[in-house]
Amino acid sequence: MLKLAHYQVLEAIDAEDGILLVREQLPDLILMDIQIPGIDGLDATKIIKDDPVLKHIPVVALTPYARQGDKEKALSAGFNRYVAKPIDTRNFLDILSEYLRANWSL
Repeated sequence: MLKLAHYQVLEAIDAEDGILLVREQLPDLILMDIQIPGIDGLDATKIIKDDPVLKHIPVVALTPYARQGDKEKALSAGFNRYVAKPIDTRNFLDILSEYLRANWSL
C-alpha cells in the first residue's frame, strides 16, 4: 500500500537491523511492530527515542495485539501513535501524512 502511494519504503527483518537502518538512513517516519524478533518494538522505540539524533523521528506502532493497556504501554515507550491491525486502509495514509507533514516542517 505504501509503495503504491509512492512512498519510499525501507524494511528491516528485526529490531537490531531496524535501528541500524534508522541510524544510517534517518527516515521521515518509522512504522514499528511491537512483536518482532529479538528486541521487541517497545524496547527498540525506547532506544530510538533516547538517541538525540533520532528522537525527532515519529514512530507509529502497528500491532495485532490490541489488548487493554497495550496502547498506553506503546505511548509510554515513545511511540507517537498506536494503530491496531488490521489497519483501516481508508485512513491509514492520512494518519501517516500527518506525521510526515509535521516532520518535513522541522
